[in-house]
Amino acid sequence: MCVLVFYAPALSAQQATSGAAPPAANATSQSLAAPQSPTSPTAAAANGATQAPASPDAQAENAPKPEISQHDTGATFKVRVNFVPVRVVVRDKNGNVVSDLQREDFELYDNGKLQSVSTFDVENAKTRRARAEAAAKTQEDTPGVTEAEKIGLPERFIALVFDDGHLSQQDAVFARATAVKFLDAMAPTDRTGIYTTSGQVTQEFTSDKEALRRALTSVIPVHLFESVSGGAECPEISHFMADAIENKHDAQVLAVATEETLQCQFNGDVTKTNMAAGIAEAAAMHALNSGDTQNLYVYRHLEDVLRRLSGMPGERVMLLVSPGFILSTQLLDEMGIIDKANRGSIVINTLDARGLYTPDLTGDVSKRSADTVKTAGYKATYRIAAQFEQEYPLRDIAEGTGGTFFHNSNDLETGLKRAGAAPEVSYVLGFSPANLKLNGNFHILKVNVTGKRKYEVQARRGYYAPRKAEDPQQQANQEIQQAIYSQDEIMDLPLQLQTQYFKKDQSGVRLSVVSKVDMKAVPFRTADGRKVDSLTIATIIFDENGNYVTGGEKILQMHLRDATYEQMAKTGLTVKSTFDVKPGKYLIRQVVRDTEGAQMAARNGAVDIP
Repeated sequence: MCVLVFYAPALSAQQATSGAAPPAANATSQSLAAPQSPTSPTAAAANGATQAPASPDAQAENAPKPEISQHDTGATFKVRVNFVPVRVVVRDKNGNVVSDLQREDFELYDNGKLQSVSTFDVENAKTRRARAEAAAKTQEDTPGVTEAEKIGLPERFIALVFDDGHLSQQDAVFARATAVKFLDAMAPTDRTGIYTTSGQVTQEFTSDKEALRRALTSVIPVHLFESVSGGAECPEISHFMADAIENKHDAQVLAVATEETLQCQFNGDVTKTNMAAGIAEAAAMHALNSGDTQNLYVYRHLEDVLRRLSGMPGERVMLLVSPGFILSTQLLDEMGIIDKANRGSIVINTLDARGLYTPDLTGDVSKRSADTVKTAGYKATYRIAAQFEQEYPLRDIAEGTGGTFFHNSNDLETGLKRAGAAPEVSYVLGFSPANLKLNGNFHILKVNVTGKRKYEVQARRGYYAPRKAEDPQQQANQEIQQAIYSQDEIMDLPLQLQTQYFKKDQSGVRLSVVSKVDMKAVPFRTADGRKVDSLTIATIIFDENGNYVTGGEKILQMHLRDATYEQMAKTGLTVKSTFDVKPGKYLIRQVVRDTEGAQMAARNGAVDIP
């Protein structure tokens, strides 16, 4: 259950809804009562005039408008000026993070045009802890709860995804052992989930390292579309060869497959060449369908993880561990993954599970090869080419989302640490695009470090311009939702946040989120002698693993007399949102947005209810 109550300290509930002015604060203060109009009934009677009673409709129309009222819907919002934050990590030639850069050291381009960086922040372990402590301080002092216990709610969410459909047994064992060390190094504010592209393993985001280790033990190769005959296939056609035959119409590869078929099925009888070619063509089609279907499993399960990750309230990272795969004609599927990640502000880092691989000349040594004297040389060349081509999707996905592609190294532990751990220092550049067209188009971003220094810059590769919403309310809702699922603090409107709780019984708790808005910063407009604006107040409660628990949203419509506004400018507007929860640790995220100026405030809170 969610109950939202608002308080205007200068107004009683009856006065707020009736439009009556507040009483004088003391005997010496000036009266705030509205002066009587000469046409009011009281004034008319004093002048000896008579007045016919007004009809009920006229009375309703002429009734004084409430100074503050609550509504669930109906507010109209302006389109907010788009603001684009760009998180940047800079490394030197040795892979070490560069930590001493300033705003003037960066150049940021939007579709090739240099932009003015309006905000600049440096994020490191100290600033992350300060943010956690600030959230913890929103909880009132509670006996038996230490400051350390209040800290540790989620800030980063890492989805560790294993491509078990393409992993070999050797690579899977190596990757699992390395991942255990990665889990041991998790920060208290990290939440990790473990998933596989076959869908066989799902461990939702948690800080429970034992649960994560148990999930890791279940990660094994699951080759759903591989032959299980145990013997040599004839002809033996890989996904790479099948793609070359069917999609690229490579006559040489088809000739090699035909020669292999001729040798292993017809003892080299050249009179059966056409029949062998038909068998090779059919085998290539089967291999292509199997490989493409296996890839589709990868893409669909990556999409599922992206959907789950995009709903997490904080920094979001996907770490894909895979030996890579042949892209074939599935470019749109790959671009779809990049698109969904960018829309969800998710960085995808990729790790080549093969480590430092050597040229594969003979194929899988666990199977008997179908290579013949005439085809062995050609097929060795195809295997080497496939090894390099397999990494292209991993590189594309990482670079397309501002991530890192770690490959060609046996030091997978360092790769996982670099790809999944929070960088020691990151820079957050913010800018508002000039003359931005609201057409939904993708904008390419590029960040450079000035001075021609040879640094590796990791940053998001672009963003989508908002569309001009036909329904301004929908546009506002999108902005509020984006702010809710971030942990960035927005202070267009000064907002103070405090949490309180009261135990109703052994299992039930009433949690109150008390917010105070500085009314001097609210950009009211004046209409009919009153100050007019609306505030949308959205409050969301997440559990300690970032799962949505409950929330509520209300709209406060304000039509304030000058005297009321002056008093509220001194005291502020206090809003109390009440929720029924169970004992536990919770992250509170509140976003306030006003109508007239489209300004926002966003704050984090934390509460530990024993």
